[in-house]
Amino acid sequence: MIENILPAGVASAELLKYPPDLTAYPAEEHLIAKAVEKRRRDFIGARHCARLALAELGEPPVAIGKGERGAPIWPRGIVGSLTHCDGYRAAALGHKLRFRSIGIDAEPHAELPEGVLDSVTLAPEREWLRDTDSPLHLDRLIFCAKEATFKAWWPLTLRWLGFEDAHITFELEDNSVGAGRGTFHSKILVPGQTNDGGTPLASFDGRWQIVDGFILTAIVHV
Repeated sequence: MIENILPAGVASAELLKYPPDLTAYPAEEHLIAKAVEKRRRDFIGARHCARLALAELGEPPVAIGKGERGAPIWPRGIVGSLTHCDGYRAAALGHKLRFRSIGIDAEPHAELPEGVLDSVTLAPEREWLRDTDSPLHLDRLIFCAKEATFKAWWPLTLRWLGFEDAHITFELEDNSVGAGRGTFHSKILVPGQTNDGGTPLASFDGRWQIVDGFILTAIVHV
């Protein structure tokens, strides 16, 4: 599913059913030694997907550590992103020579919990929600796009990006019941200096889809 919103050159893998024989690599085990079972499954499943994606890129399987803000530590020359929600884990990776950063996110296609919307959206985004007639849970779509935005932003800046620091706008290519797809634009509202000496970040462009009960978003920044 996730591959449908990723460009050529980005390797991906996803896991819906959790195989009983999956285990963490020994060098990863200390990161989840005290984690509850659900957290262990999400951690192991997402990293299993990452190793499948590494193989697609011609790279060997390796332990994937955890850095600041929980960001995965990729092998040299690789950029990527992990995501998980109930019933779904995925990874998307690419070579750093082709892509500056990747951010993906997955969420259940369901309304945000009560009281969450105002804390994760800007006033113009809430106005768009009020004005847009759609059977889709667009509130959760905004949240999902902002999560992908942060994941694409973080490795290039190593700075926090709050929900209030990005304004998301959407193009809805399909607006049918229970499904959808389109593009989104994430305008960064804070200074975007990067730590790789590249062009400062003013915005990201991404793709989204809703399929089989999941919202998926992806940003691949070049």
